[in-house]
Amino acid sequence: MSQVVRDLPHGTTIVAATCDHGVVLAGDRRATAGNLIAQRDLEKVYRSDDFSALGYAGAGSLGIEFARLFAVELEHYEKMEGRSLSLEGKANRLAFMVRGNLGAAMQGLAVVPLFVGYDEDSGRGRIFSYDVAGGPYEEHRYYSIGSGSPFAMSALKKLYADGMPADDAVLACVQALYDAADDDSATGGPDLARRIFPIVATITADGYRRLSDAEAGDVAGHVVRERMARPDGPAARLR
Repeated sequence: MSQVVRDLPHGTTIVAATCDHGVVLAGDRRATAGNLIAQRDLEKVYRSDDFSALGYAGAGSLGIEFARLFAVELEHYEKMEGRSLSLEGKANRLAFMVRGNLGAAMQGLAVVPLFVGYDEDSGRGRIFSYDVAGGPYEEHRYYSIGSGSPFAMSALKKLYADGMPADDAVLACVQALYDAADDDSATGGPDLARRIFPIVATITADGYRRLSDAEAGDVAGHVVRERMARPDGPAARLR
């Protein structure tokens, strides 16, 4: 990989978790260029349409382009056809876009999305992951991508519960991002001084909703206060 590619801003970490009749998607805000923090407030979670969203990990400029172009394609399809694609159709369309970037990915400009949405046919939230060659692969319950994903997945494995309310899923995702930032230098934790918090969105039958900065700050502040007393985070209940 060339030095130019290494010095481009790259983003991580994205987490998703299904909840009662929906799904939560959240991402940290840090972008790194090599060993430097390139940006502290990068947006990695984007609305795709009323009932879907994506987050990305990898080359920042390509990730933003993917998110914006994908949203335009979904809007164009709906205007031309008079209806929206099914959730699986959206996931497959995004896979085609990822596959089209394979040449650039082989040169080091890789970007992979995590796509989530509310399936109006089944009335539940669904999660789709991708590799650089396309995909998609449907994930169940929860998933994470990016350099901090092993730590986020470990946290979610202990904090997640089937059918949990959206608010609990939001809290679990923010806890997972905190654990990722605790062990992965490329993942940024809540920045209380600068008021920079994770981007968190819920997608339910009511549609896409991004938590306001104040709401995300309240959740992040709650997590930070808990960690002051218990640095390693909440313990999973043993049954």
